[in-house]
Amino acid sequence: EPFAQWVLEDAFALGRPPYEDVGVHMVDDVRPYELMKLRLLNDGHQALGYFAYLDGYRLVHDAAQDPLYREFLLGYMDAEAAPTLAPVPGVDLGGYQRTLIERFSNAAVRDSVARLCADTSNRIPKWLLPVIRAQLQRNGPIARSAAVVASWARYAEGVDERGEPIEIVDQLADQLMAMARRQREDPLAFIANRDLFGDLVDDRRFVEAYRFALSSLYERGARATLQAIVAHKG
Repeated sequence: EPFAQWVLEDAFALGRPPYEDVGVHMVDDVRPYELMKLRLLNDGHQALGYFAYLDGYRLVHDAAQDPLYREFLLGYMDAEAAPTLAPVPGVDLGGYQRTLIERFSNAAVRDSVARLCADTSNRIPKWLLPVIRAQLQRNGPIARSAAVVASWARYAEGVDERGEPIEIVDQLADQLMAMARRQREDPLAFIANRDLFGDLVDDRRFVEAYRFALSSLYERGARATLQAIVAHKG
């Protein structure tokens, strides 16, 4: 792909080569750039993956070229993730978000949706849940983030919307599938796992948004759920 970005913290004890001469961005503090990547790129993959797989997509670029998915992703990035980030020196966050969508849409990469959905128990708790907690604290929007969690819960049942089996690739696969398969009777069964979700199950606003998305996934499916969330702009 044509995109390249290298950021290094300029904290070398014994000098360094002139990395900036080959396009490396040397900075005093790398943390804002790291959070930007995690909460926009990595979480963007999570926002796309479970919905896309349930909806029948198997290649990332096919889903990312779908206008509905593009609108959902940009809404997540702009309204929910970006407000939790500190200023990133030298980066236009709006431009970075649009670049991410184009990167996801690149057919030459041919990334698989299944890869995005693997090892989620190591991803969403570290990358997405901090966005949700920050937005809850500032009374910001969480509808898209909560829907991503719900899409993971639905995906973790191990069966797609066509009744085809899903291979759950995760170190906690058995535990996740057992939790997910209880949620049709107990809608909070998945997020009740405090090792993964902490006290989010106790937060009324998160639970309301999560239950709406999970119920919609069962009643209407992935695509109609995204359409409803996008239409509400919330």
